[in-house]
Amino acid sequence: MAVAVGSVGYQERLSLVEHLTELRTRLIVSIVALALAFGLCMWQNHVLLEVINAPLAHQTQKQVKAGNGPLGATYTVQKNARDVAAQLATVVVALERPGSGASPATRASIRSVPSHLRGDIARLSVPPSGDKPVTLGIGEPFNTTIGVALMFAFILALPVLLYELYGFLLPAFSPEQRRVTTPLVLAIPLLFSIGVLFGYFVVLPAAVRFFQNFNSGQFNVLVQASQYYHFVAVVLLAMGLIFQVPVAILAATRAGIVTPAQLAHNRRYAILACAVIAAFIPGDAITLLLETVPLYLLFEGSVLLARAVERRERRRSLQQA
Repeated sequence: MAVAVGSVGYQERLSLVEHLTELRTRLIVSIVALALAFGLCMWQNHVLLEVINAPLAHQTQKQVKAGNGPLGATYTVQKNARDVAAQLATVVVALERPGSGASPATRASIRSVPSHLRGDIARLSVPPSGDKPVTLGIGEPFNTTIGVALMFAFILALPVLLYELYGFLLPAFSPEQRRVTTPLVLAIPLLFSIGVLFGYFVVLPAAVRFFQNFNSGQFNVLVQASQYYHFVAVVLLAMGLIFQVPVAILAATRAGIVTPAQLAHNRRYAILACAVIAAFIPGDAITLLLETVPLYLLFEGSVLLARAVERRERRRSLQQA
């Protein structure tokens, strides 16, 4: 018997072959969704790389302007050459004027020099390029691009993957269990996306700033592409998982493992846990505060939501009694 995706009811009993057929169908849908997302990400890989490189490029430019590292040394020489060119242009302009004491032939020969010097000054005023991560192997640009595309493809395809997983497990849930679990499953990709955005705009710049500035005067800092992108993936994935705290708390309260009152009573441990998690994320004291506060607000919001759900379920039980 062929099993259509999403058509299996709670009371239906399927054979092992039918279960495997449904699993195969859902795996095919998931693979197709992931492949389409991967194709889109590979098509726009230059945009994705620019997005990921932005925090590193911003911090690298600060290092360059401070004169740190090989690019900073190049920029220092560049600034000195620009200053010399500017002073030379002033001298040439003064010599070119009538009454400067220079002969007409000399003034005519240097008439075009100021325009050339202005062009050189403009070029020397631009910070040296090179704020992108470096590659050390012949295949590293290809491999790192594939890795970045896969990471973004997983994020884009996550709702479809979760839907197919939930659809496969759905027949095992009673109607009451479905009513409880469906909102939780729908919240997972939304919270994961919020966590990734928080990691990109708050955590990642702080981490890059910390690592780029730590003892930088003792090293010529060049960031390798594969290591940097692996670090970005770990940070964004970690923040996406941390933002699943509301789902975990609601699941625990709905399963009867803990009550909202117990969570509220022990919130001091939640504050400690949020501070410990934020401490493991590199950054300074201000960044630590910026990371701890949202995590704690997540906990408090989860407790309030769990209380609201508990009151609603209590009223529903009283109405049915």
